[in-house]
Amino acid sequence: MKRTYWVFLGLVLLGLPSLFHSESLNPAAAITMGLFLMAGLFWVTAPIPIYATSLLVILLQLVLLSKNAPGVQYFSFPYPAELAPSPAVFTGTLAHPILILFLGGFMIATVAVKFSLEKNLVRILLAPCGSSPRLLLFGILLATALLSAFMSNTATTAMMVAMLLPVLSRLTADDPLRIALALAIPLGANLGGMATPIGTPPNAVAIGALASSGIRLDFGQWMLMAVPLTLTSLLLGGLCLLALYPPKAKKIDLQIPGRFDRTGSAVLMYLVTGFTILLWATESLHGVPSTVTAFIPVALLPALGLITKEDIRSISWEVLWLVAGGISLGISLEKTGLATWIVGLIDWQTLPFFLLVAGFLGVSVLLANFLSHTVTTTLLVPLALSLGTSGVISGPGEMALIAVSIAVASSFGMSLPISTPPNAIAISTGAVNSPQMFQLGVVMAILGSLLTWFFATWLWPHLLSFNQ
Repeated sequence: MKRTYWVFLGLVLLGLPSLFHSESLNPAAAITMGLFLMAGLFWVTAPIPIYATSLLVILLQLVLLSKNAPGVQYFSFPYPAELAPSPAVFTGTLAHPILILFLGGFMIATVAVKFSLEKNLVRILLAPCGSSPRLLLFGILLATALLSAFMSNTATTAMMVAMLLPVLSRLTADDPLRIALALAIPLGANLGGMATPIGTPPNAVAIGALASSGIRLDFGQWMLMAVPLTLTSLLLGGLCLLALYPPKAKKIDLQIPGRFDRTGSAVLMYLVTGFTILLWATESLHGVPSTVTAFIPVALLPALGLITKEDIRSISWEVLWLVAGGISLGISLEKTGLATWIVGLIDWQTLPFFLLVAGFLGVSVLLANFLSHTVTTTLLVPLALSLGTSGVISGPGEMALIAVSIAVASSFGMSLPISTPPNAIAISTGAVNSPQMFQLGVVMAILGSLLTWFFATWLWPHLLSFNQ
């Protein structure tokens, strides 16, 4: 009965915006808003499998929003109907580069488990935590954040999830610590990405936009601003997890026996995995995109016989479908003008700086739950910097502060499985569900926005000056 109620409410939300569209909200954008609301509800309440929601979104986009589809024949677009997105734009999200990045991470995680690499990494990396469940939680948070500060958040999450599995196997099925540990990995990956300019693409977007405005923000300046925020957020996030999911276990035996496999196949696996991770970690030096690097394990691991067809069948393909739906929805938000309409709801130029920062933070966190964090930052940072000539934002300092604020705030948009790749991977473990992720995501969105606002308006202005 409850499932039927959520499905009915989702269908109502799907059609409701189209009944009240206006000149400022064109029909195509109204349809997209309906998809936005329905998908958000379904992803939070899960009346149907969350990956099925993603596929349903793509189907409805094909029917209502793609070129030559029935919807385009009856609803006007903000551009000529012949310029409506091709069906391939939506179906192509099922082969999007970010999905290849996922697949590469899944391949590495699969082969790591096959050769017990993750057990040995757990044994080494978590040994300092002793047997304390609370120290273990913070150890996983910090280890994940440290890795994600210098390499792909998705690849970091895939590796950490592989390392987490033997730890979860040592906990009883009803121990809330299982949920806390499973959520700690995407939390650490999302927050760790804020710490360095190369940690996540939104950071580079903000730095590039500032450079285009003649404002230079170097690696050290970014870290001086972002590392304290990251560490504070990790501390609060860990305390939230312990409050929401207090561990039953008094101690965890992390004396995991074993040694590194030294067979020829294992050595090949170490070489392929190590080379891939090295390229991910040094992307800023060589310029090879992480999505291209991800194809190394996708191609070489099966070619070398390290992964079999049975291993390939065991990969969580439904997670890839889940992410594809989120990417596809983001395309509609941009193409139909809905994202711009949402941003335009606030008259930014009437706000003083501290309220201006608060407004951009709120919109950034909200949009980042549905759009990719990169798209969110790409949309908002130019808008914020365009206010530099309005008198609301004065000087390079305030422009840099608001651009950095928007970029790091997007990393707090992690309430839904489709909000970030790390979230989707965490869901694939089966140790956490959508409502649990939503609960933590909302708490972190509020705390993160408040923290970022405090840092941007009170601390960062006194830490450093900006060059123009």
